[in-house]
Amino acid sequence: MADVDVVVVGAGLAGLSAARELVAAGKSVRVLEARDRVAGRNHGGFLSNGVPVELGGQWVGPTQDVVLALIEELGLETFPTYDTGDSITFLDGRAIRYSDVTFGLPPETLAEVGALWEKIETLAATIPPSAPWQAENAAELDRQTLDAWLAANTSDTVALRFFRHLVPALFSAESPELSLLHFLGYVRSGTNFATLLSTTGGAQERRVVGGAHRISERLAEDLGDRVRLGEVVRTIKQDADGVTVLYEDAAAGAAGSVTADRVVVAIPATLAGRIRYLPPLPASRDGLTQQIPAGSVIKVQVGYPTPFWREDGLNGFVLSVDDAFNLVLDNSPPDGSCGVLVGFLEGAHARAAAELSADQRRELIVTTLVKYFGPRAAEPFDILEQDWMAEEFTRGCYGGRLGAGVWTQYGKALSTPAGRIHWAGAETAQEWSGYMDGAIRSGRRAATEILDAR
Repeated sequence: MADVDVVVVGAGLAGLSAARELVAAGKSVRVLEARDRVAGRNHGGFLSNGVPVELGGQWVGPTQDVVLALIEELGLETFPTYDTGDSITFLDGRAIRYSDVTFGLPPETLAEVGALWEKIETLAATIPPSAPWQAENAAELDRQTLDAWLAANTSDTVALRFFRHLVPALFSAESPELSLLHFLGYVRSGTNFATLLSTTGGAQERRVVGGAHRISERLAEDLGDRVRLGEVVRTIKQDADGVTVLYEDAAAGAAGSVTADRVVVAIPATLAGRIRYLPPLPASRDGLTQQIPAGSVIKVQVGYPTPFWREDGLNGFVLSVDDAFNLVLDNSPPDGSCGVLVGFLEGAHARAAAELSADQRRELIVTTLVKYFGPRAAEPFDILEQDWMAEEFTRGCYGGRLGAGVWTQYGKALSTPAGRIHWAGAETAQEWSGYMDGAIRSGRRAATEILDAR
């Protein structure tokens, strides 16, 4: 007799969602989480004044119906991201204020950006979300990097620089590091390019009161002692009768095991590839996990006594084509009791910044914010950073990416079960891949696979 019907590896949104569906269907479940907390790539923290901030994924928006419904079901609330006033683009040393959808770009560059944008939307609409590798011209789209396509489709150097700065904002990776097919499939899964990049009306529209990690915490509370923290899965064995999951208890330093009929692996694909599988996984799945690295990002929350930029008619959004700390938004609490700016070091900039000392990064961040918002930005009362590259059980954010040629050769293995092993995680979602909504959908899809299995 197995210990439980299903073991779930990972207590992020995907794993907890799978467990919840299975328990509701009458299955016995055990969730094994390596960390000493739930929520995975959602992570909450506090500034020194007690204001909660999000160190991981935080925004939800229109068409993310699954996560929005779950937030309401769990008794949580959302509030709008502050978006009143002008935004700023920094380009070649100039600060350009704007209040429309132009990003403040020069007219000739804006026209070229618009043309590229339209081409992206047209191509993305041809990608089947459930099987990007089956798209018309999939091989052609997959054999080139996004950067090669951008360079081949514009001679406007400013437009090219602009897109090369947008890409890390979505992937925490550079445009040469992902295939055109991967980029287009991601855009399609998130409705369209405009939705991915927008605040009001887009993916950054709302935040969860108290932080998005509370979604996972509520799910875990409902699951009770089915969720076990500090249990690091090392080996998964399967045979005709079921699975055996071997783990280490991080606190006790002892080994343990649990048997089940099936297992859901709901951790980033690059980490799933570090688990030992007996017998070995199919070559296609193993090949995939060798080629789906996570992005590079350091997320930074900067606290001020007040959101002083609002007094200058600014909404806090800055995109800089010139700087390393080049994407900033207003992340203040809903009551405006203090000011908070959230910013990111992404892709190549994150990798370079990780080599700096904490004091050097602080100097870089504060100096850049003074450039953006003036001398009042020089005196934050707190700076809180989260280097996701250094997280042992994440090793990067926002999600995994597929380089040139990978989707058409290995993509089918991303979510296809390997015997009694099922895969979940935001990257495996057909809709809102890489987002909280997609993570929840992926967990529910894995649960359905198990419930439908004979």
